[in-house]
Amino acid sequence: MKLIIIGAGPGGYETAAEAAAKGIETILISDGPLGGTCLNEGCIPTKTLCAMSAPDQERKAAVISQLQAGIAQLLKASKVTLVQGRAQLAGPRSVSVGDTIYEADAVIIATGSVSASLPIPGADLTVDSTAMLNLTEVPQRLCVIGGGVIGLEFASVYARFGSEVTVLEFCPGVLPRFDVDLAKRLKASLAKRGIRIETSARVTSVTQEEGVRRVHWLKGDKEFQTDADCVLMAVGRRPNLATLDLAAAGIEFTPRGIKVDANMQTNVPGVYAIGDVTGGMMLAHVASAQGRVALAHICGEPCGIDLSLVPAAVFTVPEVATVGLTEEECEGRETAVGKSNYRANGKSVASGEADGYCKVIADRATGRLLGAHILGAHASDLIHEAAVLIALGATAPQARDIIHAHPTVSEVLRDAIADACRRMS
Repeated sequence: MKLIIIGAGPGGYETAAEAAAKGIETILISDGPLGGTCLNEGCIPTKTLCAMSAPDQERKAAVISQLQAGIAQLLKASKVTLVQGRAQLAGPRSVSVGDTIYEADAVIIATGSVSASLPIPGADLTVDSTAMLNLTEVPQRLCVIGGGVIGLEFASVYARFGSEVTVLEFCPGVLPRFDVDLAKRLKASLAKRGIRIETSARVTSVTQEEGVRRVHWLKGDKEFQTDADCVLMAVGRRPNLATLDLAAAGIEFTPRGIKVDANMQTNVPGVYAIGDVTGGMMLAHVASAQGRVALAHICGEPCGIDLSLVPAAVFTVPEVATVGLTEEECEGRETAVGKSNYRANGKSVASGEADGYCKVIADRATGRLLGAHILGAHASDLIHEAAVLIALGATAPQARDIIHAHPTVSEVLRDAIADACRRMS
């Protein structure tokens, strides 16, 4: 069997290595550096900045280079054929790179996404997340258009670097797809750290006046202006579809992404799409999981991955993490909601990280855990215990009775689960 994968982000290169390990002749085509957006322009450089007290391009480059070398070694050890160049679909299972045509039994499209921008006057005066990662100096005033994951992470980082930060979010709250209670608490916590956040704010234009960028925005009928030395456009990302020539292969797609079924297969048999290019949850670990689902289908093997249960984390200060259903998504269902606070947790108080909160949701009839939402230090690590419990169908009483080491931050999850149990009785 022969497989072609287009795109060397986490979904692409991890799937390529796994396919090759199964004995499949695998060709990985990439027109960019190994690791894709996640390693080069997203997850890794952003988290590197999160660990710094000031921008350090040398340190960021070193981290990226080290991880790229690791990917290259993985592909070499796996005997994956790496082709550098821009791929186009020349037919259902035919891919061209320059003048060379590659044929395969199956094709996986994993070309990721690119930054989106508002269609407003002066959008060219803003920078995207990639340019933001390459700044060598801290702007005195930073205006962030967008209060989603990308916008809030950069706001948090640059506020710590010393910037005066203003975030303008169109929706009524930040992190629109997250639990509302959690998002409200994060907004309040960021405000304590000096970040000004304006919600229900519609940006209309950006102008340049005497060396200053001026962001014009509306809140209701009132007009406002925010002056900044740098304006970050962080209104999300869109699937990278432009160069593929999907029509040549008869693949169905919309501006929101390539259409796929539960096996990640497009309407064309043998052609699959994974990750950001499908327009779903644009997370590196989702792309990797989808790659495993697609590969299992190609090989005719079972796959137990539940793509509806995905943990997500936001690396603000404090961190936010979530998995499963939000309280809003449980509306109309009889539930028990348990809560706990970091300030009642010995380890958090002792380490000076007592700003935090944990919330769990359980089905009142069955006792099964449905969702967990955490704000606080190490939230991105703690959320995986909740993910395991939910995935295995654990009930709140079962989870409550699991002994946790003391003193640990993980006790905040246990305490929230115990609170949910009390509310069910």
